[in-house]
Amino acid sequence: MNTARAATVLGIFLRLGCTSFGGPIAHLGFFRGEFVAKRRWLGETEFADIVALCQSLPGPASSQVAASIGLMAAGLPGLFAAWLGFTLPSAAALILFAYGAGRIGSLATSPWLHGLKIVAVAVVAQALWGMARSLCPDRLRVTIAIAMAVLTLAVPSAPGQIAAIALGALIGWRWIREPPKPVVGTLSFSLPRPLALAALIAFPALLAVLPLAAGASGNHVVVLVSRFYRAGALVFGGGHVVLPLLQQAVVPPGWIGNGSFLAGYGAAQAVPGPLFTFAAYLGAAMGPRPNGWLGGLICLASIYLPSFLLLIGVLPYWDGLRRATEVQSALRGVNAAVVGLLLAALYNPVWTSAIGTRGDFAIVVAAFFLLVFWRAPPWLVVLLGAAAAEFIASM
Repeated sequence: MNTARAATVLGIFLRLGCTSFGGPIAHLGFFRGEFVAKRRWLGETEFADIVALCQSLPGPASSQVAASIGLMAAGLPGLFAAWLGFTLPSAAALILFAYGAGRIGSLATSPWLHGLKIVAVAVVAQALWGMARSLCPDRLRVTIAIAMAVLTLAVPSAPGQIAAIALGALIGWRWIREPPKPVVGTLSFSLPRPLALAALIAFPALLAVLPLAAGASGNHVVVLVSRFYRAGALVFGGGHVVLPLLQQAVVPPGWIGNGSFLAGYGAAQAVPGPLFTFAAYLGAAMGPRPNGWLGGLICLASIYLPSFLLLIGVLPYWDGLRRATEVQSALRGVNAAVVGLLLAALYNPVWTSAIGTRGDFAIVVAAFFLLVFWRAPPWLVVLLGAAAAEFIASM
């Protein structure tokens, strides 16, 4: 029964993985249309509460929502089917891009690839614009966002991000008091409690043990798994906010150049599906072996593993937690802090590494205008940005 249902889940999410352009907020709109409005696998309230949980957990929110829906539909096979279907198209495209980009020459000086980096600035700015409007509706939450952005820029590391999220949750719990949202329906996940407990124990255990194992063994595969697991475990807010952690993980050791890093990030804007599949590009494009498709798969699995462990560990308990007024208040503060993390990431490294001339600024303003006000599809804006950069370079 679950096998047949999991095959259905795989087919649906494979289609969504090929067509869901627009970033995590757009992905949630696709999911709602497919599973709430069309198939009625869950109601509006249940869907909203799953989204709230996934936004407050480390990792890519849209992928976690997809995995949660798959888990509800077909148990653990459904979870992996949803992840595979939604992730495979963009991961495969980015691994192929890594192979092709390696034959182009100097990525840092290629005008069209520089155009991809410029458009990445507009895409992050669009995400910031949309999230700020919905998650920071009052002065207190705007203040939280600005303060957490300052904190993250002052402490540009995982501890700074964790502190920002923790402070946001604390402020939300203490001062963002609103009438509790009515909770209807039941979120049912067919997972045994012992498995959930084991996953919750494994999540911090791997976070602590993997760096020690990497240092003791010196094995590059273990080092890769450790660094990408850490990025997936410590980042809140999705693909855009993971940039600083991934950049620190792969650029300073010389595994990949900063130009190649940002060019790959720009290319990730042109493909549908989750931005966390950028890890597959990094694994394929980096110099030390294993690289290529094997390196891409290792990095992709490593960055997603924390999400699997957290979902398996938390989902069986979420139906009870979501009814607590204190949890709802803390989540409001966390969401405002996420906006601050995104604001910090917009400045560094996205803006500082891509915008250096008046022409760059003109392209990013035009791209932002097309995305926000004309609602142009991101893939089209990416192509226009690359073409504009080539045109300016030829003048």
